[in-house]
Amino acid sequence: MLGRLFDPDEQPTLESASVAVVDDLGLPAALLDPTVSVDTVVQRFPVLADELRGLLAAPADPTTAADPDSTSGVPDTAGGPAAPGDEDGTSGDGATASGGADTAGGPASGDLGRHRPGEAEVRRAALVSKLLLNVFGTGSGPVSAGQLARWQSDAGWFEQALGCPPGELRRQGGTGLGGTLGNLEADLVRRMHLREVLADPKLASQLTPSMSLIEQLLRDKANLSGVALANAKSLIRRYVDEVAEVLRTQVEQTTVGAIDRSVPPKRVYRNLDLDRTIWQNLTNWSPEDERLYVDRLYYRQTARKTTPSRLIVVVDQSGSMVDSMVNCTILASIFAGLPKVDVHLIAYDTRALDLTPWVHDPFEVLLRTKLGGGNDGPVAMAMARPKIVEPRNTVLVWISDFYEFNRSQPLFDGIEAVHRSGVRFIPVGSVSSSGQQSVNPWFRQRLKDLGTPVLSGHIRKLVFELKSFLT
Repeated sequence: MLGRLFDPDEQPTLESASVAVVDDLGLPAALLDPTVSVDTVVQRFPVLADELRGLLAAPADPTTAADPDSTSGVPDTAGGPAAPGDEDGTSGDGATASGGADTAGGPASGDLGRHRPGEAEVRRAALVSKLLLNVFGTGSGPVSAGQLARWQSDAGWFEQALGCPPGELRRQGGTGLGGTLGNLEADLVRRMHLREVLADPKLASQLTPSMSLIEQLLRDKANLSGVALANAKSLIRRYVDEVAEVLRTQVEQTTVGAIDRSVPPKRVYRNLDLDRTIWQNLTNWSPEDERLYVDRLYYRQTARKTTPSRLIVVVDQSGSMVDSMVNCTILASIFAGLPKVDVHLIAYDTRALDLTPWVHDPFEVLLRTKLGGGNDGPVAMAMARPKIVEPRNTVLVWISDFYEFNRSQPLFDGIEAVHRSGVRFIPVGSVSSSGQQSVNPWFRQRLKDLGTPVLSGHIRKLVFELKSFLT
């Protein structure tokens, strides 16, 4: 990796030295070649897979960070154990650990306190260099489908090295490392001749769906036809199914709502109230037999009160809200599958589009959206208000960055009227996995004063808010 920082004349020498180092460590020379994918290296040398996973993750025990021989790579220059092979207190070149002089008797003041990396640390550095070269050295110029697929795989290994599942950091986005990886992927997608790739089933099969790729497909879908359109739909469907599985799990795991005591408990083992059963049967204890005889089992009541509710989701489909458009359509379809929940979906830019007939199928919803354009919130509000039949039993989720320009006051007046009528109004700045979104400060302050602050943070917050009202 350092070879790329020096003049071309010096690179061969540095690269030769690097080959000698990795060879001494028993590592393959392919680690030094950024054109060789991490997958290829792992396939040829399967033992490296376990070393790469968690390579950059924080150590579980903080004390291991002070050990120069640990895989954390944080050196201890103040009294830590000697480097490998230095059990007698001398360094590898003969300098004593206490005296700091070499065997020739000359002082080695420059060596005092200098950390000498051990074999484990150098090996770790070589593996980390491979990941950094392949993930962050994306180059320039056109990108093929194979190159994008290879980068996505390498990025997946980098995420595993950080202790995350493949794709997790890129889905989170934001301003940190996840955002950087997402931007790199988006740049590769833009440099790829996507239409030509989609027209070739063999090349299209190499693509891995991601938010960056889906955004490009949604923007360009009007220019696709035939095989290219079919392949684009297949990629969108795959991504929708993957995200839906994650969101459905979050909805199922979010437990809210009051227990309905009027519903008898289900007499199944998982509902057995063991403590109460023992307590209520203590009078049946037999000292002679030393046994507790149980003549009645007690179960916990788990049914929760539900009331028929109407959920209206309004989504800004301008170009900056692509993450929200994808996630909210999937989330709306999941809530549409809950009993006694009537879900309506509206998307808008300068016009409003009622997508309620397709709310159960987020794939069809996305195919009917058109990303980009300006904002006209009052138009969307005019479509949403007639859907409010019972205000006290309705929740209106408005997902936007709220940059309405000269229409800000009319939209806020509509929001205020809806809120005063008894509707539960939930303004959301974003429903991306990271919750990162810029929101108009003018709207943020006025919605806060209204008692309906803009919801920000992870998508799980929106899931909880909706379930607490709908169930």
